[in-house]
Amino acid sequence: MTRPSTLKISGLQFRRGSRVVLDAIDLQLQSGAITAVLGPNGAGKSTLLSCIVGLLRPERGAVELDGTSLYSMAAMQRARHIAFLPQTPEIAWAVDVQTLVGLGRIPFHGLSSDEEDRAAVARAMAKTEVTQWSDRTVTTLSGGERARVLLARVLAGESDWILADEPFTGLDPSHQFEAAELLRAAADQGGGVVLTIHDLTLAARIADRVVIINGGRIVADGPPREALAPQILRDVYNIDARWIDGADGTPPTIAIHGRASRS
Repeated sequence: MTRPSTLKISGLQFRRGSRVVLDAIDLQLQSGAITAVLGPNGAGKSTLLSCIVGLLRPERGAVELDGTSLYSMAAMQRARHIAFLPQTPEIAWAVDVQTLVGLGRIPFHGLSSDEEDRAAVARAMAKTEVTQWSDRTVTTLSGGERARVLLARVLAGESDWILADEPFTGLDPSHQFEAAELLRAAADQGGGVVLTIHDLTLAARIADRVVIINGGRIVADGPPREALAPQILRDVYNIDARWIDGADGTPPTIAIHGRASRS
C-alpha cells in the first residue's frame, strides 16, 4: 500500500507569448483516487500536467508534493515520486520492449538492486500483457501495442503518482478498459492517478473526481456526476447529454445526443 500523498497546485499561471494558457489554477489532489482532467482542445490540460511534473515552468504559482516544492527537487528525486506518460512520447532508437520498460527504473538507480529492478519490470510487463514482446523492437509494434508498452514503463517505476496525458489514445476498446483497470488498481493500492482524457463516457466510468478546464480556468471540479452535469457539458462542449443509470449492476454513463441547439 502506497503511503498517503497530496499534490497541491496554487495560483498556477502559464503563458505562451501573449496567450494565457493557464490562469490561477488551484487544485489539491489526494492519492488513492483517479482524477480526470477534461476540457476542449487547447484548454490547457496537457500544459497543466507538464507544469506539475516540472517539464514546463509556470510564470507564477507553486506545485507542492506533501508540502515540499516540486521545483526544488532534483529531477531524479521528482521522478521517483511522479511517473509521467506524455501524450505523444517519442521513441528515438530501435530498442527492445524489455529495455524500454526498464527505463522506468532509472530514477531508482543506486537505490534498488538489480533483482528488485528486474522484478518490477516483470510485474509491469505482466500487468500490461506485453511480456510476449520482450525481445521485439518497439518501433515494429502497432500504435496500440506501443501504448501498452509505454504504460508498462510507467508502472515499472512503482511511483507514488502517475500522471498520464491521454493514456487511452490508440488503444482499442478492450485495451482501453484494461488500461483503465490498471490505473484503477494503482489508485486502489493508495497511489495517485491524474490523467487527461477526451472520452466523457470513459471519464464518467473510471474517475473518482473530474476537473474541467476551459479557457485556462477550472470551470467544474467534483465527482463525475456533478462535474459532468448536462448544463456544464452544454456550456463547455456545446453538446446535449444526459446521465443514464446503469441496470443490473452496470455503472451509470453519459449519453450524448448531439450538438446543443441554438436558442
